[in-house]
Amino acid sequence: MMAQVEIIQPGLYSSIQDLGRYGYRGFGVPTSGAMDRQAAKLANLLLKNEPEAALLEITLQGPKMAFFGAAKIAITGARLSPELDGVELENNQVVNVLPGQVLGFGKRKSGYRAYLAIKGGFQTGKVLGSRSWYAGVTPNSRLEKGMKLPFLETEPESVSRFSSVKVDEHIASVVVEALPGPEFELLQPSEKEALQKWRFSAAKESNRMGIQFQEKLENKLEAILTGPVLPGTVQLTPSGTLIALMRDGQTTGGYPRILQLTETGINTLVQKLPGEKFGIKLLEYSQFKK
Repeated sequence: MMAQVEIIQPGLYSSIQDLGRYGYRGFGVPTSGAMDRQAAKLANLLLKNEPEAALLEITLQGPKMAFFGAAKIAITGARLSPELDGVELENNQVVNVLPGQVLGFGKRKSGYRAYLAIKGGFQTGKVLGSRSWYAGVTPNSRLEKGMKLPFLETEPESVSRFSSVKVDEHIASVVVEALPGPEFELLQPSEKEALQKWRFSAAKESNRMGIQFQEKLENKLEAILTGPVLPGTVQLTPSGTLIALMRDGQTTGGYPRILQLTETGINTLVQKLPGEKFGIKLLEYSQFKK
């Protein structure tokens, strides 16, 4: 039977995401989907959902929501002090929720983005084969007060303590993995060295489209013809700003593509607060397995 979660307070920025929208990049439609796919996949795995089940991506300050139906949930990723009727919950565990109970979030302990999965996945509408919210493609782009999210009601059942797992080391990691991008070899040796030795940090202007680095790298490269870019492509702008494109990023770009973050690199970077330091670990293609 269909039930609903009502949003009492929306928090800073939360949206419904799945593993993304594929087959439309040629029309300029970004992939979208969960920023930290490792954490999103774990949340669905804990509930035995399909990997592409829709869940809620929560950025820094979580929402407050009331359940109008029984549910089973799991929270992964950033540790944002979740509470159910005032009782603190642990990440990476399956939790039974009864009708009328209220889920909220408190002080951040680690990470930047958390994932709330629900048994069966949120049953919001699909657009172009995905439930991921993206402005201009889906009717909604972020949670708002009073919004109601549908889900399939689940009868409460005993939950094994052994379902607790800890597989989120990437959240605390200060190393972001990357591969050389198509224009990497055009950089001067000193610039290549700086990329691997400097400590970078995300600027406050970062969002789901791209993460801008605060530190600038001298750019002596000429502009390139517009070419394809992907989530994880790091572009070097004429002013020396480095921008790592993210899940909602554009599909083409005209700045030199000097790095390509690995999937692990993306998952690590998106969990960094603005100002939090990290380094780049440059991999050879021969080292890269997936």
